[in-house]
Amino acid sequence: MVTSSGVLELRENSPSEEPEVDYEPESPSANEDLPLSPSSLAASSSQPEVSSSSQPAESSSGPASSAPSVVESSSSTVSSLAVSSSEPEKEPPQNNYQSTAVSGEVRAIWISYLDFNSLLKGRTQAQFTANIQGAFDNIKEMGLNTVFVQVRPYGDALYDSDYFPWSHTITGTEGVNPGYDPLAIMVKEAHARGLSIEAWINPYRVRHSGTTAALSSDNQAQKWLSAGSDSVVKTAVGIYYNPGSEEARQLIVDGVKEIVANYNVDGIHFDDYFYPTTDASFDSGTYAAYQNSGGTLSLADWRRENVNILVRQTYAAIKSINPSVKFGISPQGNMSNNYNVQYSDVAKWISTSGYVDYICPQVYFGFQNSTNPYDATVQKFNGMITAPGVDLYVGLAPYKIGTEDTWAGEGKNEWINGENILARMVGSARKNGHYKGFALYRYDSVFAPAAGVKAQVEAELSNLMDVLN
Repeated sequence: MVTSSGVLELRENSPSEEPEVDYEPESPSANEDLPLSPSSLAASSSQPEVSSSSQPAESSSGPASSAPSVVESSSSTVSSLAVSSSEPEKEPPQNNYQSTAVSGEVRAIWISYLDFNSLLKGRTQAQFTANIQGAFDNIKEMGLNTVFVQVRPYGDALYDSDYFPWSHTITGTEGVNPGYDPLAIMVKEAHARGLSIEAWINPYRVRHSGTTAALSSDNQAQKWLSAGSDSVVKTAVGIYYNPGSEEARQLIVDGVKEIVANYNVDGIHFDDYFYPTTDASFDSGTYAAYQNSGGTLSLADWRRENVNILVRQTYAAIKSINPSVKFGISPQGNMSNNYNVQYSDVAKWISTSGYVDYICPQVYFGFQNSTNPYDATVQKFNGMITAPGVDLYVGLAPYKIGTEDTWAGEGKNEWINGENILARMVGSARKNGHYKGFALYRYDSVFAPAAGVKAQVEAELSNLMDVLN
């Protein structure tokens, strides 16, 4: 939602847009249930009982214990997933969604810093290693083959960086070395299981308004803020690197280069956070300097070109180090928001060589969404791709399973009533010529759902696994 001053607010308040799922509290929901295990889904031959309890709200109070125990792996969860055979099916089975998988189909899942609250935060090296091994075992067993792991959520790093401080999402305090390298461990464990791993980066965001963690003194954003530099901007919506600053762009590119040079990642993945506001005051000084130097682009076009420059530079930097490493971006599924609110010219990226290897729009809309129905949205993105070698992945929303899709209009109950939506979405997307895969948001939504939707998640995943086999 854009206010009268042009500030991009949380999209829960806008009936025409999807909720901003990355703006969840920084602590996971209190969920005493053990994680789901893919083997338990395949073993269950009866319809799971759907709980009538409501989904608990996520807590913002932090971990429940100062000495957390290791998250249990899939091997210990099978016995906890006994299901009832008395509950009738919610809807008749539909088999028309099954289609042949494309060759080399990417079957990805996002592992967010929100997931790392239980997997990583406050953990020793041994605990985190065991946790990520269990998570990757779950992912592999389900039939997925790719992980997008968030390694820079807030202008920081979940790896040993020369440019960004250690993330507060590891220890609770930014700049504190945990004594081990989470990304190095994840690369090793992913590849040991035959999983591809991409480093997921939020390029511009340093803090959003809901983040209370202090910046460390060695954070480049803090240094620029203290010096009064326009390379970083502090606003009501948070702290962001200025996309119009050459210095800020170079910092972001240098951070990408060190990952590709120092870690055997299979890709670099940007999410959908570009400009945080449409307010002209956000970068008025930088834009005035551009105009004074002879620039003639409008503010909107200038902002879009600033993002284009970063995308081109990032692509070129990656390929200069390792041409086999992919570069992809996951924009919003709403094209108008991309172009007019976040100033991301997705159409240009996928119609011109030298920008991306793939695009993964977050098509978090159901088939019955009144404004952006799933099939039509996927087809539009597919039709926009004209650059050779650019693939289409489709971002899917298992986090909506069992809940009301508030802004979907007539389709608001679709995720409540359906139990094969994800399978149908994959089958439908496979009919598009540039389609190459899908991604599920996010790990906990799939493997550690709230108790109130757990049975329905099981049913959805069982049906999804049928079309992956």
